[in-house]
Amino acid sequence: MSAVGHVFDSPRVRQRGARASGAPGTWPTGLVAAAGWLALGLLTLLWPNKEIGFSDWAFTQEFGIAALVVAAVLLVVALLGSRAGKATQVLRPAGQWLVALAALFALWEISTAKLGVLPSPFFAPPQSLIDVAYEDWQRLGLSTAYSLRLLANGFALGALIGFITGVSIGWSRIAGYWVHPLLRFLGPVPASALLPLAFFFAPSSYSAAVFLVGLATFFPVAVLTWSGVASVHKSYYDVARTLGASERFLVLRVAIPAALPQVFVGLFMGLGASFSVLITAEMMGVKAGLGWYLQWAQGWAAYANMYAALFVMAALCSGLITLLFKVRDRALSWQRGTVKW
Repeated sequence: MSAVGHVFDSPRVRQRGARASGAPGTWPTGLVAAAGWLALGLLTLLWPNKEIGFSDWAFTQEFGIAALVVAAVLLVVALLGSRAGKATQVLRPAGQWLVALAALFALWEISTAKLGVLPSPFFAPPQSLIDVAYEDWQRLGLSTAYSLRLLANGFALGALIGFITGVSIGWSRIAGYWVHPLLRFLGPVPASALLPLAFFFAPSSYSAAVFLVGLATFFPVAVLTWSGVASVHKSYYDVARTLGASERFLVLRVAIPAALPQVFVGLFMGLGASFSVLITAEMMGVKAGLGWYLQWAQGWAAYANMYAALFVMAALCSGLITLLFKVRDRALSWQRGTVKW
């Protein structure tokens, strides 16, 4: 056997190959994460909360037990390794984040409930989120549902009009001549800057909020759709015309499919913009929703409720982005391998 063959046949190299191929073995990062969550649970349960002049923070014991349960699950998955099946596949990519979250929660718990470095009631410990979810889940859930309805209506309206406008500008010179200057002049204006006009001219505060959310979605979708249609290579049209394609076919079956990657970029940008405008609009005039809930919580100095609403907003926005990724992957499955994201 040659020296090179001996090196590649060494026990260390075989062990690395076995790990890379998914052979059973422990998950080191999972063990560290389990230790972190174990420390968080013990810290929460064994370190008394600082007295702050009123009753102790509720659900402290439940939060500590929950941390211990997470630590136990991570320990089992880490020890089983690839034998844990889907649990390992789901948790392994987030291993470092699991360690960071345990450290973050521990720092949050110490600086609020244990030492009081961050003064109450302006800062609340993590277990206060459990308290809000238990005591005020109906109002928070209803506000989330109202925000989702408003976001869905405004986003769908703005995306549809923006898509039609972008295709028209990219395909028709006449539409580009008249609409393009207006788009460049009015598009960069923040939708929140038009709050007074929207609430003055709209028949209701809800319709004004829908208009503002739609306006925030409209501009990025229109611009990127226009760019995608305008950048389609002319040879595609020439080949289609040679085969007898009509103008309708060129638009629907050539221009739009080729522009879809940029359309989805515009949808992603529009979703982020519409979400920020949604919260602003609900703070100004709508009588329900997460923005209204934030304003209500601030007015009553219920800062734990405010943090819970912020957490729901972050989870909601992340979930919607993930859903849009799923839709994009399904719609562009025929371009897999050619489109880089």
